[in-house]
Order: sequence, then C-alpha cells, then structure tokens
Amino acid sequence: MKRYIVLFLSCFQLFMACGKTNQEEEKQANKSYVVGYLFANRTLLDGAKKIDFSKITHLNIAFINPDVSGNFPSLAGLAETVELAHKHGVKVFASFAGGAPPEYLKDLLKPTKQPELIASFGRLVDTYKLDGIDVDLEGDFIDQNYESFVLGLSDMLQAKKKEMTAAVATWTSNRISDKALARYDLLHIMSYDHTGPWNKANSGPHATFDHMVQDFTHWRDVRKVAPAKLVIGLPFYGYGFGPNIADDITYKALVAQYPEAVNKDELSIPQQGTFYYNGAATIAKKATYAREQGAGGVMIWHLLGDADAPHALLQVIQDNLYGENE
Repeated sequence: MKRYIVLFLSCFQLFMACGKTNQEEEKQANKSYVVGYLFANRTLLDGAKKIDFSKITHLNIAFINPDVSGNFPSLAGLAETVELAHKHGVKVFASFAGGAPPEYLKDLLKPTKQPELIASFGRLVDTYKLDGIDVDLEGDFIDQNYESFVLGLSDMLQAKKKEMTAAVATWTSNRISDKALARYDLLHIMSYDHTGPWNKANSGPHATFDHMVQDFTHWRDVRKVAPAKLVIGLPFYGYGFGPNIADDITYKALVAQYPEAVNKDELSIPQQGTFYYNGAATIAKKATYAREQGAGGVMIWHLLGDADAPHALLQVIQDNLYGENE
C-alpha cells in the first residue's frame, strides 16, 4: 500500500511542478518589456550598479559605435555590466548610432563595406555575450543603404540566435521599408523630443500623452506593426524654455530641487523660465495605455534620470504597466 501512496504523491508533485512551471512561463510570456538605456561611457559599470534590475527586462548600452575602420574598441565595464544584468535575467543590447553619431558611419554603411561592419558586430556580440543589437540610425542616416544593412545584420544575428531591435521616430517612418521593418523583434518608439532647445521658438511640452497616442497608432495602424512589437518611449528628463533656465534637466534633478514637480508636467520658475517633462501621473497614464493596448511595453531614455524612492518613475511603471498581469 505504501508503494502506491508514494507513487501517487510523486505523480501529484510532478503535476504540481509542471503546473507551476507552465504558470511561470505563461506569466513571462505575457509580461510587458521595460527597456532602459544606459550611457556607454567610462562610468558604465558604476551606472549599472545603480539600476534596480528587478524593474527592467532589457538594458541597452548607448551608444557603442565602431571606429573609422569599422572595428569596435574595447569598452571598460561592459563585460561586467553584461554579467551583472544577466544575473538578474535582464537582456543586454548594444545600441549603436544615436542622435549624433560619427559622420564616417555613413561610409561604413555603404554596401561595399557592410559585410566587414556586420562581421565586427558579430565579434562584438560574441566578445561581450550580448543578447542583440539595437539599431538607432536616425535622420539622414536612414538612407538608401539602410535596408540592405538591416537585412544583413539580421541574417548574422539570427544565425547566432540573437535579437535585433530599433529605436524609431515617426517623422522618419517613410524612410524605413516594410522589408527592413519586418526584421526587427521590437521597435522602440521615440515618442519624445517633439520640440526642444534646438527649437526655442516652439516652446512647450515635448512628450505629451497625445503625442504618444499619435506615435503608437501610426506604427500600429499605418505601418501595420503588431502592437506586441511596439515599445513606447518615455522620457526621464525635461527641457527648459526661458531666458535663464537650463536647456535640459533629468527628472531626478528636477524632483530633488523642486519636490512639487512630482505630479506636474511643467514647472515655471520666476525670472527663469519653464521646464516641460513627464511627471509621475503622466508616466502612469502612458504605462496604463501600453498595457491596455497590448503594446510590447515601454522604453526609457534614460535610466539614470530616474528619481530616488519614493518618487521613482520605474516603480510607477511597475504599478501601472503590469497591473492585472502580476
């Protein structure tokens, strides 16, 4: 009789273990992504140690660009940062190009030089055990060479079982072909910088909720990208407009200096000017929208711009992005 009891208990435990595993896998499959950018500089590892990895799923190191020969110089702290992130189950991507990439990058992206550059990306991924590459080609860097480069990079990464994502701006959407768009695993919508210090005549908010809705629906409805691939960009910084105000400020610095700024989206300072940013309430509203629309999640530029507890925007995202999924 004991043998049958033991056999029954073993089968029951196995069933419960399988059920638990399936539940965990289902939860992970349904969990939205939180992609955060971190600067690729000499203090990379120090910055990484300040991150609450439990609140992000992807870490993009920005920006890692090749030298004029197409090779990637070693980056101090990158290996240790990848190891640290992986210990927390966070994927790490090298994000290249950016808003102000080296001009010689255009030459490296020409068809005759693409194979060498793509091979360099392969070595970068292998050397640092990266999970993929984030393509952040913007503006006129999205030219006639863009599609062939993206396809070639995708082929290489797929062969290594790695992923490829992109940071995209709606205003350059028409420069990206359907063929190139289809190769990305995730699209990070840069739904911010609709104005800024470069356009002083157009003072005002640069990342409203309405801006975000317009950007998201463009990529979903016009470009026909599945919502689960669309990651909504959130700014952890603000811009200043006025005669005696800083051009930009992190949310962290803003809240430290002006605690009343937490639940506002603009803050006027007498005789100086006005800061425009996203406060906690707007970040919560955007994260909720991402969840309700079945978006892939949210993206943050940049992680070190977050405020300390109890005003951390990462916590606001957690509370509103996952909601019923938790």
